[in-house]
Amino acid sequence: MSGTVEAAIAAQGLTLPEVAAPIASYKPAVRSGAHVYTAGQLPLVDGKLPLTGKVGAEVTAEEAKELAATCALNALAAVKSVTGDLDRIARVVKVVGYVASAADFTGQPGVINGASELLGRVLGDKGVHARSAVGVAVLPLDAPVEVEIQVELTED
Repeated sequence: MSGTVEAAIAAQGLTLPEVAAPIASYKPAVRSGAHVYTAGQLPLVDGKLPLTGKVGAEVTAEEAKELAATCALNALAAVKSVTGDLDRIARVVKVVGYVASAADFTGQPGVINGASELLGRVLGDKGVHARSAVGVAVLPLDAPVEVEIQVELTED
């Protein structure tokens, strides 16, 4: 473990995971200048989805909120893979969350709060961001939720 961000993650009782292997032809994160853009991160734990299905049907909103937090943790691991140190994060600029939703489910913002709240707990004011929460018909591997983040880095 290194740095204050990883200490904050540990203080939450969490461990920064290994970067999830891509399931298609892309990189988990790409740096462009002072910004890092992650690919959409699924709530994979040890390479597996803990739950599958639509939120509001097979998956509850509270379960999906916890999965969104896992997505955010996976996104931080992807950021670290290209920066080497999460303490390089100056701020989270944007979070985009996708929720595989039952036809009548309208609680996407509450689900994606799981990601936003985790980022706030481990990054403090640096974790405050702009955000979109989007309901979709289906996600890869029948995941209930997917999250991508964009971060700005401190100067080298």
